Amino acid sequence: MAHLLPFLVLTLLAATASAHNITDILAANPDYSDFNDFLSQTGLAGDINTRQTITVLVLNNAAFSAVAAKHPLSVVKNLLSLHILLDYFDNTKLHQITNGTTLSTTLYQTTGNANGNVGSVNITDLKGGKVGFGSAAPGSKLDSSYIKSVKSIPYNISVIEISAPIMAPGILAAPPPSADVNITALIEKAGCKTFASLISSNGLIKTFQATADKGLTIFAPNDEAFKAKGVPDLSKLTNAEVVSLLQYHAAAKYLPVGSLKTTKDSINTLASNGAGKFDLTVSVAGDSLTLHTGVDSSRIADTILDSSPLSIYSVDSVLLPQELFAKSPSPAPAPESVSSPTPAPSPVAEAPSPFPASPPAPAGESPAGAPAEAPSSEAERSSSAGKNDGVHVKASAALTVAVSALSAFVISATFM
Repeated sequence: MAHLLPFLVLTLLAATASAHNITDILAANPDYSDFNDFLSQTGLAGDINTRQTITVLVLNNAAFSAVAAKHPLSVVKNLLSLHILLDYFDNTKLHQITNGTTLSTTLYQTTGNANGNVGSVNITDLKGGKVGFGSAAPGSKLDSSYIKSVKSIPYNISVIEISAPIMAPGILAAPPPSADVNITALIEKAGCKTFASLISSNGLIKTFQATADKGLTIFAPNDEAFKAKGVPDLSKLTNAEVVSLLQYHAAAKYLPVGSLKTTKDSINTLASNGAGKFDLTVSVAGDSLTLHTGVDSSRIADTILDSSPLSIYSVDSVLLPQELFAKSPSPAPAPESVSSPTPAPSPVAEAPSPFPASPPAPAGESPAGAPAEAPSSEAERSSSAGKNDGVHVKASAALTVAVSALSAFVISATFM
């Protein structure tokens, strides 16, 4: 058994070394934050991490934002896909290309939207040690050039920075898939008619539809959520407060379930501004996702739509932002039995009358239950923060487990 130990060591180390995480690689340099963020929004980060051999042509914020800011998320995803090569190219290989030029297939070619060589990239070793990049489509120019190597794990993943986006014919002309989506109808059909009515009557449906092209996630409370105790009486809120409350149920970002499960940061909403954070946090328990506001929490009940760049979920509770309800929610709506409001309080009022000797008792009882709600939300936030930890498993953790298992095996083999 002992003669197998070196082989097992090499096998385990090779398996753990092959793991890579593009999000972590790019997070080390803030110059790539926009590129990194869009890889997550489009779901391409997951595609990159599951492939054994890959090269990512990354752009800095200035070069990437100039294009991304002008187009919907579906178009940005196609553009990003053209910058993900299904082969390994590091600094050395780029300068040792056979005959000085080669074509590399990209992730865009696998989408079925690319005709001919539109989904491939031309890589050419130019004179003077420079390397040029461009579309492989006939007549395309080498408008981008190699700047530096960011990270390389031979022959697993290579991340290299290039000077400008690679443009293929027609890649920026794709129509946004959300253009024909009727958001109101989808929400109503999912049992969220009250919420659908509110966003329509307050003019927010136009905002949602316009934002959807760039990326939008909606958390729509179901109809039962608006009937629950503690829900604010919207008639007692100002118009501005109602709008902020509704905006708080949407984020200007495409967040599929996978992204919600792995996010550790707070999620900004459409209500977020300089006057208040209006953000959300997410906790994970198995397949269950819970949104936390600091005042209350709500489970994501169902996925109504998940199609880049738009996600719509139904939630069990109305989300109450701290900025509007930090102390306590607005007075709840009147009881359901409107025809009999007077009999309910009368027994409470008459009870102390036969006992004139004890008037102080009711005065001391009334505040006892009042502050009980405040600590509960704080405790809930504290517990939810811990749930986000450990969602993201990295290669270092896998290596630790592998070495521990190997150590146990060595001890066992020694005694045998």
